[in-house]
Amino acid sequence: MPASRVLDELLPRRSGPLPRVAVIGAGMSGLALARVLTGAGFGVRVLDTGRGPGGRLSTRRSAEGGSFDHGAQYFTAREPLFRALVDAWVADGVAAEWRGRIGTLTRGAVTPAKASVRYVGVPGMSAVAKALADGLDVRTGVRVERVAREGLAWRLTSETGEDLGLAEVVVAAVPAPQAVPLLAGAPTLAAQAGTARMSPCWAVMARFDAPVAVELDGAFVEDSALSWVARDTSKPGRVPGERWVLHGSPEFSAAHLEETPEAMAPRLVEAFGQALGRDVRAVEAVAHRWRFAMPSPPLEASALYDAGLRLGACGDWCAGPRVEGAFLSGVALARRIAAS
Repeated sequence: MPASRVLDELLPRRSGPLPRVAVIGAGMSGLALARVLTGAGFGVRVLDTGRGPGGRLSTRRSAEGGSFDHGAQYFTAREPLFRALVDAWVADGVAAEWRGRIGTLTRGAVTPAKASVRYVGVPGMSAVAKALADGLDVRTGVRVERVAREGLAWRLTSETGEDLGLAEVVVAAVPAPQAVPLLAGAPTLAAQAGTARMSPCWAVMARFDAPVAVELDGAFVEDSALSWVARDTSKPGRVPGERWVLHGSPEFSAAHLEETPEAMAPRLVEAFGQALGRDVRAVEAVAHRWRFAMPSPPLEASALYDAGLRLGACGDWCAGPRVEGAFLSGVALARRIAAS
């Protein structure tokens, strides 16, 4: 089955007038929700601040022609619906199993991890987001600042004052701290979202002129300023080279949240060398700050929704800190909206 049909046919298609739906955020959660509701006949519009859909399903191109998955590193598939979608992505060529050597790295000591099936987008993680967004009404490069009641609908306004129109249903599919002001019209939901905490992450995209000698392609790092490192070029469909993504630990990233990218890139490359037990020198290193990277911990709710006010929120901070968790949260909220 084509990937689009897995979600397009999840709910029965409806006829007659249906409420207009505005989704704020084009990450995995918002796109999954939009895909399901569009397939059911709802008019759905997605608005996002980024240059393209995906959120943390992000891929950045390198100056030398390769790319880096500097956000989400891979995804697993456990729940049947998500497994069916991933199988369809694989069949369509936009995802593949990553058979890299994964383990734990502690100051030069390598410990292999238990076997697990991990998937990545091809040729980058953003490919799966683009596949989900295909055919949807997605507008990028716009930040929604205000959601205000107007009659039986909600009027959305951008940070520049642009009128973004009306919708009967509004969903905040963004990190919890960003969802709180958008949910001001539903104080109970805003308070719930306000209890969610999200940790930051400094990510460094590092290129080396020779292979880094370590018997791992991805590693959870212990006793370090780093929490994770990955040889991005070990993933399927990537341009050859020696490119690594280095993720700072939540504690380190929070302690240095307001540092400049120029200061953080060499520090985390140095930490990589310490984790390996020897010096390494990158020929290119660029840092990116994810201010809201990981829920710690997520709420015990699949999604938030007020059926009377028709305001809701979804994301990995609701259903679990994984790509699959974000997906399940979006689908759960789509079902609730359709049912109401």
